[in-house]
Amino acid sequence: MTETVTVRYADRIAALLRALDIEYPPTGDMEVVCPINGEVLIGLRPHGPAEIDAAIAAAAAAFDSWRTVPAPRRAAVVRELATLLRRHQDELAELVTLEVGKIPAEARGEVQEMIDICEFAVGLSRQLYGYTMASERPGHRLMETWHPLGVVGVISAFNFPVAVWAWNTAIALVCGDPVVWKPSDRTPLTALACHALLRRAAAAAEADPEIHQLILGRAEAGARVVDDERVALVSATGSVPMGRTVAPRVAARFGRCLLELGGNNAAVVAPSADLDLAVRGIVFAAVGTAGQRCTSLRRLIVHSRVADELLDRLVRAYRQLRVGNPLDSGTQVGPLRGPDAWVAMRDALVRARGEGGELLCGGDAVEPDGVGPGGYYADPAIVRMPAQTEVVRTETFAPILYVLTYDEFETALTLHNGVPQGLSSAIFTTDQREAERFLAADGSDCGIANVNIGTSGAEIGGAFGGEKHTGGGRESGSDAWKAYMRRATNTINYSSELPLAQGIRFD
Repeated sequence: MTETVTVRYADRIAALLRALDIEYPPTGDMEVVCPINGEVLIGLRPHGPAEIDAAIAAAAAAFDSWRTVPAPRRAAVVRELATLLRRHQDELAELVTLEVGKIPAEARGEVQEMIDICEFAVGLSRQLYGYTMASERPGHRLMETWHPLGVVGVISAFNFPVAVWAWNTAIALVCGDPVVWKPSDRTPLTALACHALLRRAAAAAEADPEIHQLILGRAEAGARVVDDERVALVSATGSVPMGRTVAPRVAARFGRCLLELGGNNAAVVAPSADLDLAVRGIVFAAVGTAGQRCTSLRRLIVHSRVADELLDRLVRAYRQLRVGNPLDSGTQVGPLRGPDAWVAMRDALVRARGEGGELLCGGDAVEPDGVGPGGYYADPAIVRMPAQTEVVRTETFAPILYVLTYDEFETALTLHNGVPQGLSSAIFTTDQREAERFLAADGSDCGIANVNIGTSGAEIGGAFGGEKHTGGGRESGSDAWKAYMRRATNTINYSSELPLAQGIRFD
């Protein structure tokens, strides 16, 4: 790592914070490491137990008044936030690149997701509908109403440091819930920026700024949010082991959980598939964000009739990928998050070979020019496997694509569903029967099932989440808002009689 590289990125962080009108935060021992070159951008002071308790208390106090504000007026805060996000999209995207290592197009796309979910939430504020049902008793009306739930704790992961927060926060706020956010300790700078913008939006909308609280810290800070009874819902994004810890602790205090955990996503390529379309969808889904998305494509299940041709095309495409500094023009694959990710990728490839796999391309460490020795870069790998072995069934958060072949469609479905995770899935086919079967009840067992499109790139209009070890949570669009509210069933007697249920009489 050269002095020039170090100074440039550190100075750029300071400039971005100034552009966002954010005071340089207090320094401490929580280091923010740039994955591009391993440089320590800043050391921040994590919040202590008393500060975390105060933040949760402030959010709980804000709930008392925020829940009574009409939902369309609550949406004014989210509308103002969208305006600020548009104004500062470039600065936020650059922060994402420096903290996560995403190429600028991906980083800017993530900020756009924030804007999109804000627009969705503003419209949602006038559509928090409940049903009216037919009562069995004359002179009675039976209906349901939805009410704010309480404080929502958001625990987000490093790979989508702002979009996932926005998915939760925009919806929670219009539903009447204050938010306490504990971001990944790898990406606190983007969190400081978003927190400042939301507080600014609250002021512009003449709302209580205490509806949003930010907690900086490591795992122990998140644990305090998980265990606090004042936090009605914990929305946590991360690994399956993290979910195994969070879920029982929240359940023990009868809180609610919304979990978005691992994904071991697969795409089936049928003999009728448009291979030009399939190659584009597969490559983007497998190597985007250096394979560090929960929706990254990790397994490819290809009909034996087209396997050789498809693999030839994929290998040629992989060998043309440009791996390097995401800030350099033309880069398509940026860095891994750090040494732990590189070790996991290397070890998985060793295991795959030991289980009979054939490495078709990639898998080597890459040393791009101008970034120094502190960054961890890898050539995305394709491995042809003889069967769905243990390493294939295990999610490795790195750009490894395992390839399996099939002859019968039922075999493809069995392979597809034969992993513990159940987030995203895809099929490339022009056979309508196969497409419909993949989407049917006995088809893909994932929360997201696509036809002729890859596993990544979910739109905010649909509910996002998965089944099995993915946790079962749903965020973003559709009726995911119901997780952030409580339902009440109401019976109104507008008659002068009091008929009792089941014909019971008290004379």
